[in-house]
Amino acid sequence: MGDQPIEKAVFAGGCFWCMVEPFDEQPGIINIVSGYTGGDKPNPTYEEVCTNTTGHREAVEITFNPDIFPYENLLKLFWQQIDPTDPGGQFNDRGESYKTAIYYTTEEQKKLAEASKQRLADSGKFDQPIVTDILPAKPFYAAEEKHQDYYKKQRFHYQLYKKGSGRADFIKNHWKKQYTKDELKQKLTPIQYHVTQENGTERPFMNEYWDNNKQGIYVDIVSGEPLFSTTDQYDAGCGWPSFTKPLNRQRLKENLDTSHGMRRIEVRSDAADSHLGHIFDDGPIDKGGMRYCINSAALRFIPKEKLSEEGLEQYLPLFE
Repeated sequence: MGDQPIEKAVFAGGCFWCMVEPFDEQPGIINIVSGYTGGDKPNPTYEEVCTNTTGHREAVEITFNPDIFPYENLLKLFWQQIDPTDPGGQFNDRGESYKTAIYYTTEEQKKLAEASKQRLADSGKFDQPIVTDILPAKPFYAAEEKHQDYYKKQRFHYQLYKKGSGRADFIKNHWKKQYTKDELKQKLTPIQYHVTQENGTERPFMNEYWDNNKQGIYVDIVSGEPLFSTTDQYDAGCGWPSFTKPLNRQRLKENLDTSHGMRRIEVRSDAADSHLGHIFDDGPIDKGGMRYCINSAALRFIPKEKLSEEGLEQYLPLFE
């Protein structure tokens, strides 16, 4: 890893299965481990921790490069995964082992965590007090292998659990901005509205980014969520922007699309639920074989020289 600066962040956000996916594949994130911390029993097992008698909580230990992904960004992402007003656990998971906490590893992390907690309390976003603990880090014990990267290993069960526990709906209702049709019609042009809200398709070769040759990233036109990079864009000859992969697969949703007498895989943004385009398996083999065929009208392009200005400086290393 050379001379890059390395830090560790430790967060307890309820079930640790759900605390890996939000941070994974982010720029500057080097490793994420699910495990147990906060208690005094060495090397606890999952079964022992679930008894709520060890003092341990389910947590994740994130190794990251603060120059690329600052700790403040990790804190912001952490808050957006939890109910910070719940003193007894998270969603359907109850007890000490599922209580939320930020475990700081340095005094600077402590200061930043306390400031972020106070900002959330002052924001008025929640009617109840913010009860997430801010505690000094204690020894962290990695969980059993079957719990590592659970969202990848058991994707279907993970999605059922995230929905069934109540976490998915809570995040959608409390942390993701909801727009009315009138707000969107004021915010978007007619073609942007048609594409993102009515599953429309713009005309090939007559859209803004199909032949873009500048360096930068594309964000969701509705939410501003980073979705694609020009480092993965190529000319597929189809007349729409084409990409071999997204910046982060967790920011996309895939649905079976049987409209127009075809069977296709539709791709939508996770945060705003914008219709983006479709995925095909005719992409470059050496790049994974996938082609994300995306409507320009669903995207906003940010050139690399303006990434810092837009608070997206963590993506600058893509272009070095």
